[in-house]
Amino acid sequence: MIKFLNLKKINERYRSEIDLRIKKVLDSGWYILGNECKVFEENFAKYIGAKHCIGCANGLDALNLIIRAYGFSQGDEIIVPANTYIASILAISQNGCTPVLVEPDIETYNINPDLIEEKITDKTKAIMVVHLYGQAVQMQKITEIAKRHNLKIIEDSAQAHGSVLNGVKCGVLGDASGFSFYPGKNLGALGDGGCVTTNDDELAKKIRAIANYGSDYKYHHIYKGTNSRLDEIQAAILDVKLKYLDDDNNRRREISKYFRENIKNSNIILPKTHHEMSHVWHIFAVRVCNRDDFQKYLEERGIQTNIHYPTPPHKQGAYVEWQNAKYPITEKIHDEIISIPMSPVLDDIEVEKIVEVINGYKL
Repeated sequence: MIKFLNLKKINERYRSEIDLRIKKVLDSGWYILGNECKVFEENFAKYIGAKHCIGCANGLDALNLIIRAYGFSQGDEIIVPANTYIASILAISQNGCTPVLVEPDIETYNINPDLIEEKITDKTKAIMVVHLYGQAVQMQKITEIAKRHNLKIIEDSAQAHGSVLNGVKCGVLGDASGFSFYPGKNLGALGDGGCVTTNDDELAKKIRAIANYGSDYKYHHIYKGTNSRLDEIQAAILDVKLKYLDDDNNRRREISKYFRENIKNSNIILPKTHHEMSHVWHIFAVRVCNRDDFQKYLEERGIQTNIHYPTPPHKQGAYVEWQNAKYPITEKIHDEIISIPMSPVLDDIEVEKIVEVINGYKL
């Protein structure tokens, strides 16, 4: 069986280094807001090209903290892709703001820049872009729109660690960015974790305080804060794995290129990218009309798959107010999308088998 994602095999490569760093944390006796988190924040900020990195508990919290720190509140609108994981939208609604959904580009699955401006009102405060599946959003037009309307750009970079657009990494393409370090991400912890990156000094200072009970120093609370911190063990593990992220992303690109050049089945719609470096292939998602049949066919031949995502946010019970809304491009994607195995530990024989099996599929 070719697993969809073999996390044990991915992390086993770093076992000796991780063991040493965990021992260092245990021996230190300091487990929250210590040196390991500080070192990782500095190294990740440098890697991204940001002035600031603030570790937090998870990717949803990262987005939540950004919106909260900007002071957006009840009635404020934030534009967000209709085609995204629900966390992007939860962060908006959890702050009392109104998510305004925009359809994606059917070619890239990312937000369609041509449809954004018509959704802007006098209540709009920000545009949230989601670098879905690891592909950087084409930012030029969005940046121009944001400047024209004095809007903030918030990046959801949860799936785009190391993705590069015109020489600039996701994480500094907007005003602030949220990352997730969920174990399955390209840079994954061995538990939950996240961070915010930004070049805004004041925003960084405020986010760091809000995430630590609203405290700028011990027992002094200037905001009604929350508790969202990246613990020392996860920070140490991430710092080990960060050194290998570019190599892992390059292996993903190699596999993706092989898939795109060798899958020749007319029933399968392959993903597209504007530029090889702009995609880190967190997910390799294809589209097929008869998805359930295709998934069963692959499973019977020893290939695990996943669906990212079966139900769009506007059809989820959490957002019953949208149940009658129509987003046909988003719905088409969610009806047809299926993710095949993609990870840096897939070997050439496995990659070739995946291609061979897919090429043999008939509707």
